[in-house]
Amino acid sequence: MNNFKYLELNKIQKAINFANSAHVGQTRKGKPATPYITHPLTVAIILSNVNASEDQIIAGILHDTVEDSEGKVNLETIKTEFGEKIAELVGHVTEIDKSFSWDERKKHALEHIYEMPNDALLVKTADFVHNLNDMCDDLEKDGEPVWDRFSEPKEKQLPLYEKHFEAFNSLWKENPLLPVMNELKQRFAKLV
Repeated sequence: MNNFKYLELNKIQKAINFANSAHVGQTRKGKPATPYITHPLTVAIILSNVNASEDQIIAGILHDTVEDSEGKVNLETIKTEFGEKIAELVGHVTEIDKSFSWDERKKHALEHIYEMPNDALLVKTADFVHNLNDMCDDLEKDGEPVWDRFSEPKEKQLPLYEKHFEAFNSLWKENPLLPVMNELKQRFAKLV
């Protein structure tokens, strides 16, 4: 039975338009021909494929608007435009201010995973799954030079990936994205 409603489509379209405006001119890291908006839209598709709620799908579309829109968006704007629940979900998956060092931001983000409610954890997992899949595709295509796209070297990033795998696998055993993530983990391990 399909419970899809026209009003949901309007809210989802509003979120897409909002995210597209927030990310206008941005591209995926190391991919100048790939508009950034493809990432949050893919996260939303991943969420819809596991029957996530409308709020989770919208949060997936908006998940990087605060963190990666160069100050154009804040959580208060998300709350005003999309409601408290969606702002809360986006807040859970948003890294702390970029004025902090990479190490501080990643440490805080990883620690915060352990505090997330399951609805936010699903959004975070979908984000991780898409980034990991993208990374695997890029490693297959371009090999080791992929690591040069990032501000920190491979040696610092690999332990962070491992800690994310551990966190996701230990927190919510019923997370519907764990099987996909763990398949990608095996693919990733072969490539690195």
